[in-house]
Amino acid sequence: MADDERRALRRAADLLEEIASRTTGGHWQLGGLLASRPEVIAHYPDGSTEHVADARSGTARWIAALSPALAPALVTWLRAGARAERVDAAAVAVARELLRSRHDED
Repeated sequence: MADDERRALRRAADLLEEIASRTTGGHWQLGGLLASRPEVIAHYPDGSTEHVADARSGTARWIAALSPALAPALVTWLRAGARAERVDAAAVAVARELLRSRHDED
């Protein structure tokens, strides 16, 4: 892998960490509708919850960074991981978290 590709991977990882550190934590789940928009609730390990909409200033960059434009690359990575001789633990962790959130849908 070229040095510029490695640098891009490190910068993207750093950016994701930085954005995640400023957004609402916990496991986000859909909770129905709040007025005319989806109600998203963050569930914390201690059992407490927070409406993600209440922390919009911290979540806007997170939502923009993980827009649907990221889906094709993630899909490619997960499918490549499924075909690989050695399973990538990070890909499995991402897959499990995505599947965990499936119960939030209709």
